[in-house]
Amino acid sequence: MIVDLHNHTPLCNHAEGEIHEYIEMAIEKGTQVFGFSDHAPMDFDPAYRMKFEDMKQYESSVLQAKERYKDKIKILLGYEVDYLKGHMDNKVLQADVDYLIGSVHFIEGWGFDNPEFIGKWREQDVNEVWQKYFDTIEEMAKSQLFNIVGHLDLIKVFNFMPTKSINTMAHKALVAIKEAGMVLEINVSGYRKPVAEAYPSQELLQQAYDLGIEITFSSDAHKPEQVGLYNNKVIQLAKSIGYKECIYFQNKEKKYLTF
Repeated sequence: MIVDLHNHTPLCNHAEGEIHEYIEMAIEKGTQVFGFSDHAPMDFDPAYRMKFEDMKQYESSVLQAKERYKDKIKILLGYEVDYLKGHMDNKVLQADVDYLIGSVHFIEGWGFDNPEFIGKWREQDVNEVWQKYFDTIEEMAKSQLFNIVGHLDLIKVFNFMPTKSINTMAHKALVAIKEAGMVLEINVSGYRKPVAEAYPSQELLQQAYDLGIEITFSSDAHKPEQVGLYNNKVIQLAKSIGYKECIYFQNKEKKYLTF
């Protein structure tokens, strides 16, 4: 993966390994730009994110690693932020970082991608859940708080698939993403999940390409050995759609790399 912007640290309470182990794996895989974007703190679901008091340690640790490895790889600093009205904090949204990933992990307080709560899927109208999800993605894009859209179709993680057209349900969200100038990550963590494909699907990625939405790449690694997995597969996916370049951010400004 030439660029890899979505990766975690143990501070989020559900990742393993040291920062230097992630970086060294990225170097081994030939990555040029590697970003940490750990789960940002908020006053909701604290078991799966860092604490506010951890922010200084997290930022300084990544910046120290950036200096240590500057001759081998470009290291970037970011946060993955849950788009959750009433719970996002300005200490995160205004943090001095390279980029913010906006993600949707909750629908009306339900952690739909958490195996702990998978049973609730069987109580839902799957079509309605999918539409609510993409409506929330649209709302997130219109907020203009974030640089990157995290795992666009994460809602498919457990293979509860709608009967309605996914492309139709997602269209307004994708238009909002384009209008906001956000970048779409191709996130390979889906290959490690029951759905066994990248986020987004090839069909949604094609729709994004047709709308002129730019892309980046992400391992979404929670262990060092997950860094750069499916490297060739994800590059070939992007090329098959027509993409030839990807984005990374420095101080919230877009930079381009050809692959």
